[in-house]
Amino acid sequence: MFFVPGIIITLLTFPGVIVHELAHQLFCRWFKVPVFEVVYFQPKNPAGYVLHEVPQHKWQTIMISVGPFFINTIAGALIAMPAALPVFRFDNANIGDYLLIYLGVSIAMHAFPSRGDAQSIINVMKEESISIWMKIIGWPVVGLIYIGSLGSFFWLDLIYGMAVAAGIPNLIIWLMR
Repeated sequence: MFFVPGIIITLLTFPGVIVHELAHQLFCRWFKVPVFEVVYFQPKNPAGYVLHEVPQHKWQTIMISVGPFFINTIAGALIAMPAALPVFRFDNANIGDYLLIYLGVSIAMHAFPSRGDAQSIINVMKEESISIWMKIIGWPVVGLIYIGSLGSFFWLDLIYGMAVAAGIPNLIIWLMR
């Protein structure tokens, strides 16, 4: 394993950052949570963010926080899908196919919620009015987010991105035979 500064990874995979922030904003809109400010991409830490009102329902905070996991995963797989056959099966890919694979990987790489997203969930979990069921769901989600954050040091995000962009399309192709 080798170390590459996070800003370089962020710059190389900026489409994933943009989709990640769009996913937060999309979940806010679905839940009718007002959004005050959105930065889709900036070459510093944080690479992007969405500032929004505190949701009326506590479960909405969890969904807004983990929304990018669903949106980035689905978008990464769908974008890479048309390139999967030429790149992985027929060996007749062109530059456009490799661009789609790059976009799929970079978008899926940013599926993991950030530590800031985990902090939003933690803030909700600390409230006295939170139900036991929300705690049963919320605390493991926070744990998974931190594991994913730690795993990014070991390139877990890249591995996940490649699995989504290459693995899911290949699995679908295999299932359709």
